[in-house]
Amino acid sequence: MTSSTATETSPTSGSSRPITTVGVVGLGTMGAGIAEVFARNGFTVIGVDVDDDGVARGRGHLENSTGRAVKRGKLDEAAREELLGHISYATELKALADADIVIEAVVENIEVKKAIFRELDDLVRPETILATNTSSLSVTELSTATRHPGRVVGVHFFNPAPVQDFVEIVKTVVTEPSVLEDATALVRRLGKNPVVCGDKAGFIANTLLFGYLNHAVSMFEGKYASREDIDAAMRFGCGYPMGPLALLDLIGLDTAYEILDTMYRQGRDRLHAPAPILKQMVTAGMLGRKTGRGFYTYEAPGSPVVVADDKTPSADEKPQLRHDLKLVGVVGTGTMASGIVEVFAKAGYDVLFVGRSQDKVDGVVATITKNFDKQIQRGKTTEETKAEVLARVSGTTSLDDLKDVDIVVEAIAEDLSIKTTLFENLDEICKPGAILATTTSSLPIISMAKVTSRPQDVIGMHFFNPATIMKLVEVVSTVSTDDAVTETVLALCDKVGKVAVKCGDRAGFIVNALLFPYLNDAVKMLEAHYATADDIDTAMKQGCALPMGPFELLDVVGNDVSLAIQRELYLEFRWQGFAPAPLLEHLVTAGYLGRKTKRGFRDYSSR
Repeated sequence: MTSSTATETSPTSGSSRPITTVGVVGLGTMGAGIAEVFARNGFTVIGVDVDDDGVARGRGHLENSTGRAVKRGKLDEAAREELLGHISYATELKALADADIVIEAVVENIEVKKAIFRELDDLVRPETILATNTSSLSVTELSTATRHPGRVVGVHFFNPAPVQDFVEIVKTVVTEPSVLEDATALVRRLGKNPVVCGDKAGFIANTLLFGYLNHAVSMFEGKYASREDIDAAMRFGCGYPMGPLALLDLIGLDTAYEILDTMYRQGRDRLHAPAPILKQMVTAGMLGRKTGRGFYTYEAPGSPVVVADDKTPSADEKPQLRHDLKLVGVVGTGTMASGIVEVFAKAGYDVLFVGRSQDKVDGVVATITKNFDKQIQRGKTTEETKAEVLARVSGTTSLDDLKDVDIVVEAIAEDLSIKTTLFENLDEICKPGAILATTTSSLPIISMAKVTSRPQDVIGMHFFNPATIMKLVEVVSTVSTDDAVTETVLALCDKVGKVAVKCGDRAGFIVNALLFPYLNDAVKMLEAHYATADDIDTAMKQGCALPMGPFELLDVVGNDVSLAIQRELYLEFRWQGFAPAPLLEHLVTAGYLGRKTKRGFRDYSSR
């Protein structure tokens, strides 16, 4: 038996095989996109779907996609005609008999895919590569449907395939080296960036992405925050191109459920257990954009245009200033405090800030002056505006001077004992009705509220750094915060040009609760030697269009800060998947904190 198998798989061993004809099975959005990519690069493409209607839909996808490229000036009409001329269509797999590689992109169902591989095994030449575009299923299991498992490989394109440059090449324990090499070289010929990884549910990108998406669904399901606020938080707080719930609608909730379910069954990580609401929505036919209804409602099935529904906030619900706010107090002189002072002053508010020494006070004014000078040099503001803003700013070294402020925002050290002492003092100094706000990113706000005689006036205003540039503010209410205070702070954020999202007082709020478990999962993936830091960063930047890879971001944030936040999340939620990765703890113990110490996940000593 062993010698027979070796003989049968031997045609795939050896040097590079010429690949000129490509078969694509399944002409949905993904399959049609893959066909377009190959046709753009001059390959002969044979597209196969189950019937004439499927072929017509696939042809429509290709005509629409290339038509849009012409409208955007990325393709001229002659090139479009040439591209479409490279593609022929069929409804039977036997049309692929002479293909050099066949890529299946059918429904994410293991039995359907195995049936296709079984049939292809008898039709194509022994040296033909059989590839699957699966995003989560076992490539190894798919390969068992053939007599030549060594020629089966995963080639996971990302949607939309013509645009996304990243491709995961998935090897099994039996994938032959020449097959792996040829598949990788082929993807490079397409101008894509391939990364080779092992056969594990979710591979690199989806393993990290879908845990984050699933957590966002749980956050929505638990009514912790609205769908609009969850999505806005990740777009404006992290610079993500789409919010998690809008992204799930684009992917398809049925696809997301299948991927999560597969990942959970393989790894048993609670973070991958599909949120119950996902199954309910899939059962109800609310699959996202493709059905016109998911977390949002769309103009029509397949349309990207969101329309109002029963969950859409009405214009009448826009927050109003329920407190009269004229004078703003800020405690602190660091980067965050200076930014907050500038934000309020630019918006027309008189600002009084408090520092520990006159040098610290002078430093804030100097920082704001320097920022304005840079903007003036670039022609983005004027000397007159600079003078007006600085005239609204005054500093002091005495907390007692805050007695007349209408709202005070503290931006001091992230230490609960220091903050609670400050709130005790502010409670005695500030006039009745003044709002006391904290910029904490991880500490319990209720702990600060309870040391005052006015817990109803205490709230979180979590600005993001740098405050002058980042649009997001998380407005965090405790169980004691008065509704009028919450509404006033939301309206205030709008007045100063920020995007405010509302949530409750629990570890991580929205952004950090979604961001840091994803970063922690990336560390665990590196720790398990599944992929390198470079490959993981590439996967998330190019495969998911994130502005930074997880290890780039960890080194910027600081591994000590990341570990502290992850520990808070673990203590709050008690999910095993939130336990800090041992590698992260070891790096912090060794003093490898990231860019600030010149060494973290990468070495910056020579940069």
